[in-house]
Amino acid sequence: MLKEMSRLLITLTLIAACAGLILSLVESSTREPIKEQRRLQMLKALSAVLPEFDNSPDSDIVTLENGVDKKGNPVEVTFYRGRKAAQLVGTAFKVVAPDGYSGNIEVMIGVKPDEKLNAVEILAHAETPGLGSKITDAKFKDIFKGKGLDNADWRVKKDGGEFDQITGATISPRAIVGAVKKGLQFYRKNQRKILAEGGQQ
Repeated sequence: MLKEMSRLLITLTLIAACAGLILSLVESSTREPIKEQRRLQMLKALSAVLPEFDNSPDSDIVTLENGVDKKGNPVEVTFYRGRKAAQLVGTAFKVVAPDGYSGNIEVMIGVKPDEKLNAVEILAHAETPGLGSKITDAKFKDIFKGKGLDNADWRVKKDGGEFDQITGATISPRAIVGAVKKGLQFYRKNQRKILAEGGQQ
């Protein structure tokens, strides 16, 4: 009986060790492809919001702190700088609208050197299909093009501003407009650091 239990224990230990080794090998072999996939997704988002560039904005970055989260941890914002022929053509960064109808809405925004928006791209959301989800439509995203802090009333039309809301879904557009405005304010406040040659990573 004792011999059988010892044999069973050794067998289970060997199986566990083999399983651990296999998992380790799988993890190490997929780590780089996953990292590269994330990089390609980031470049796709950057290409959607920045003017045409010929550098690698995901490696030409500046990271700044923007307050703290609910746990007291610093919130970092990474700015991706797009260049063409070594000249800065735009800066992209992510903002989060915490007050969407169904939770956080992540938005990548691209700002030209004149502080006006080049474009916005919705990265992630959980809004209602067919209603709030229309924030991903080009018709909605295009209303941000060319807008800046000084040439727009940063409210949806229902609140007296100039940004079209989506029929039957005012909360989602309101949340995005508010988040983009805050992002532009943070950009303006820190523009010298963001655009400094070499950056402050």
